[in-house]
Parts: sequence; structure tokens; C-alpha cells
Amino acid sequence: MSETSPLAAAQRAFAAAVPFRVSAEQTCPLAEALGRTLSRDVIAPTDLPPYHRAIVEGFVVYSADTASASEDAPVSFSIAGAITPGDDFCPSFKQGEALEVVTGVVVPDGPYSIVRLWEARRDGNRFVITRPFPPRFFIEDQGCDLKKGSVAVAAGVVMGPAELGTIAALGITQVHTAKRPRVSVFSCGDEVIPYDQALRPGLIRDSNSVMLCAAVADAGGEAHAAGILRDDFDAFVAAARAALYESDMLLISGGTAAGGGDFISNAVKALGDLLVDGVPMRSGRPLIMGMAQGKPIVCVAGHPPEALRGFRLFGAAALNRLLGRDTPLPEDKA
Repeated sequence: MSETSPLAAAQRAFAAAVPFRVSAEQTCPLAEALGRTLSRDVIAPTDLPPYHRAIVEGFVVYSADTASASEDAPVSFSIAGAITPGDDFCPSFKQGEALEVVTGVVVPDGPYSIVRLWEARRDGNRFVITRPFPPRFFIEDQGCDLKKGSVAVAAGVVMGPAELGTIAALGITQVHTAKRPRVSVFSCGDEVIPYDQALRPGLIRDSNSVMLCAAVADAGGEAHAAGILRDDFDAFVAAARAALYESDMLLISGGTAAGGGDFISNAVKALGDLLVDGVPMRSGRPLIMGMAQGKPIVCVAGHPPEALRGFRLFGAAALNRLLGRDTPLPEDKA
């Protein structure tokens, strides 16, 4: 999609008018936060990892003791003890000695290394190595992932498995998330009938409401199928105006053919401000956008593939802004 295309210009104009904010926030249990948008930064209450730890099984040694090790001149160590899971400190040991470790246990700060189990030739309470090991080899230092007081996960991020894991590692059980914007989804046209009704010649089942409600949910909104609007201008405006009071956004499919194509444009004008009055698309004119009471109105084509395309280009972008997501405008992949 060209940066100077009419579609790109329409997207930018509409996005600029939609408030970039979290319309409302709620406290969400971490276990239920997948797919939710953070409304506040998550601040690390402690370092992560919270202590220096081994990340392999083997032996912790003084790095300097390994410096001369080679195949021709192996270096020998005596095993002075072990660090086991749950130990809250590392016992002291002397040069020429080693402590047996397993993954995740506490290890000391300083010029130490871990000799991996398979790189040590063990014989009872002793083992030998045949190469040097650099300082802090296979040791994860305290705070190497996150420092206490730093931003662990930033506001505006959509919570995925990795973000949930990071927050859980910090012992945080609840997060502040953007409340899902409520989107009222209308289908339009005298020929449209509910999708569960018997079809007759000249009528068409309302597949758009089901499809677009699913698209809204997938984009982070809370969709409400608001019904079918007939080609009656006053009734259309009244129903849309009533929905605005209990919604954060309106999504309307079809209806642009009524009254010679100006029906939806005039309805949006009656509700608030018309911002985008048609965009050159495969299906012609139908993309129409507006704002009323500070809430976006997204009007897409009635033809299902174009309705979904229009939502992805404009509706999803509007939801991103209402959720406080700093997300680039979607490009037209058609």
C-alpha cells in the first residue's frame, strides 16, 4: 500500500480523530490476562533472577583454577560439598575444591565458573577437567533479566504467553488491563434476514454480524450484535444513536446503496462528524467513517469479504487506539 494512496490517507485521518487512550481499565487476575492489553506498566518488585544461579548441572569452581587445564595437563578438583534446591546460600569452599550444583541453585558472586557435568571426568569424590572455563560460565547473574524497579512489561502490550510468564516469575498475581471496548455491530438492508431464518428469493442471510462480532473479539473488543437496520433513515439514526450511549464504538455493514449511496454518509452526519466519505476499494465507495460523542463509527461494505477487509483496515485500528495500543496502521494486503 503506497504511503500516498487514498486508503492510507483515509486511515491516517480517521486514526488521528480516534482518541488514543484506555477508555476504562480493570484489575485482571494474571491467569485470565491472555490477550488483554496492559493499561499500566508492570514494574519489577525484585530483581529477576532474584539471585545468582546455576543454569546447568555440574560443579562450581574458581575460574582461575581452570586456567592451565588442557588434554596434556588435566586439572584435578576435590568435591567439598553440594548446593541443593532450596538452599538460600552457597557454602564457602577453597581453591582446588568444587561444589556440586544442579540447575537453578544459588551460586556465589565473583570469579567462579560452572564445569558442566559432561565436561568433568569424575572418579569418586574427585574429578578432572581438560580445558579452561571463563568467569561466570553458565551462571546467570542476579538481575540479568530485570532489575528491581524497571519496567517488566510496558503499558499497551497485548499479553501473550511470554509476558504472562515474566509477570508470574515476579510473583505478581493481578495486572491492570484495558477494559474491552464495547462495540455494537449492526447489519443493514431491507433484504437482510437473520442467518437462522429460512431463505427466500431476493433475501440474504446476515452472515456479517457473526463474522464481524468474531473479528471484534479477535481484535480485543467486546462485540454485541445489535440487530438489522432497515432502509428507514429516521429509524436507522435513532437506533444508532441509542447504541452510542451504551457503546464505545459502532460497526455497521451494508446500507450504502440505499438512497443512491448517501444514506450512510447522511446518517453519520446526523449522529456526529463525517470524517471519511468513501475510499477507493475493490467494492467501490462503501468505507465511511465518523465520530460521534467521542466514539468511532466504522461503516463497511455489505459484501462479506469486503466487510471483513474494511474492519481490519479501519475497525481494528480504532480498537487499538481505544485500548491504548501503540500499533502501526494495518496495510492493505489485498
